[in-house]
Amino acid sequence: MIVAFLNQKGGVGKTTLAVHVATDLAQRGGRVLLVDADPQGSALDWATARQTEPLFPVIGLPTKDLHRQIKQHVANYDAIVIDGPPRVNELARAAIIASDVVLIPVQPSPLDVWAVKEIIELINEAHAFKEVRSRFVINRKIVGTAIGRDVSGALADYSVPVFTATIAQRVAFAEAFAQGSTVLELAPASTAAREIEALTDELMTMEGLGG
Repeated sequence: MIVAFLNQKGGVGKTTLAVHVATDLAQRGGRVLLVDADPQGSALDWATARQTEPLFPVIGLPTKDLHRQIKQHVANYDAIVIDGPPRVNELARAAIIASDVVLIPVQPSPLDVWAVKEIIELINEAHAFKEVRSRFVINRKIVGTAIGRDVSGALADYSVPVFTATIAQRVAFAEAFAQGSTVLELAPASTAAREIEALTDELMTMEGLGG
C-alpha cells in the first residue's frame, strides 16, 4: 500500500498526519517507509529531532520522477507513506501517480474547502494513467463548533468521500512533533492517539487490510 497525504494549501497538517499514520502502521507490525516529497523537508526534520530509536526509515524524494524512484522500495515494505508537497505541481502529480490512495487533509474552514479544487482536478487527471482512490480527512477540527460540524456537508460538492474519522486540533500533536515523536508513543491512551488509530483503521479497511 502506498498512501500520500496531499493538499495544495500549506499548513493543513499533512506532515503531522503522515508521520502519525506511518507510526501507527509500524506499531501494528508493518514494515513502513516514510517518504518526504516536500522540498521543505518537514518529515526529515521530524526524524532528525527524534531522540529514540526510529520505528521506520525516512527518506527525501522531492523529485518529479518520484513515481519511478519509489518502485525500487515497494518490495521491501508493507506500506509506504508519502508526505507530499504543499502545492499543485509536478511533484504533487508524481506523488499521486505513485500512490494507491491519496488522503487530502482539510481544515474546517471555507478557505480550505475551496482550496481542494485544484488537487481534486490533479487526481482526476491522474486517472488517465492509473486508478487512484482518494478521501478527505478532516483535520484540526475544533470540537463543538458549527464549522467543525458542517465541513463534511461543504465537501459533499466534490466527488471524493470523507473519512468518518476526524482529527481534532490538539496541542499534543505539536508537542510530540517537536520531539520527533508522536502522540501514539508519548500518550498512547490519549484521545489524540485514538483519533489517529481510527484514521488508520479506516484506511486499512478501505484497502481490505482489516482494522
